[in-house]
Amino acid sequence: MSRQINEIIIHCSATPNGRPTTVEEIDRWHRARGFKRSAPVENYGLKHIGYHFIVYIDGSVHEGRHISEIGAHAAGRNAHSIGICLIGTDKFTPAQWRALATLTADLLWRFPCAQMLGHRELPDVRKRCPGFDVAAWAAGNAECLADHVWAA
Repeated sequence: MSRQINEIIIHCSATPNGRPTTVEEIDRWHRARGFKRSAPVENYGLKHIGYHFIVYIDGSVHEGRHISEIGAHAAGRNAHSIGICLIGTDKFTPAQWRALATLTADLLWRFPCAQMLGHRELPDVRKRCPGFDVAAWAAGNAECLADHVWAA
C-alpha cells in the first residue's frame, strides 16, 4: 500500500439507531452527492461509497473502499485517512462497539502513527458525527459508552 495513513476517522450513518442500513444504500447516498471511485480495487459494485469500513448493527464489518484507495469521507483529509462508519446516530449495539474496538485495534497495529478521531472533531465540521466522544471512548479502553448503547 502506498498511502501514508495518519488518521482513522470515525463516522455515523445518521440513520435511526437500530435500523439496518447496507453498504449498497450508503453507495446510493454517496452517488447522489457526486462521490466517485476512480479505479476501484475491490467491491466493484460499489462505485461511489466514500467509507473504507461500515459496521452494521449486528457487528459485522463490511468493506467499502479498499484501504489503498483514497476515501471520500472527510474533506481535506481523505488522502491520509481511513474512514469507518457506524450504522446509527448516537447509540450503537454492543456488537457494534466490540467490532469497532477490534477494527480500530487492528488498524492502529497496522498504522501505529495514526491518530483516531471523530468526524466532529475536525476543523470546520458542524456535525455531531459520530454521536459520541471518540477520545473518551478510546481512553476508556474502547469499551461501550453507557449512554450510547442501543438495545432492541
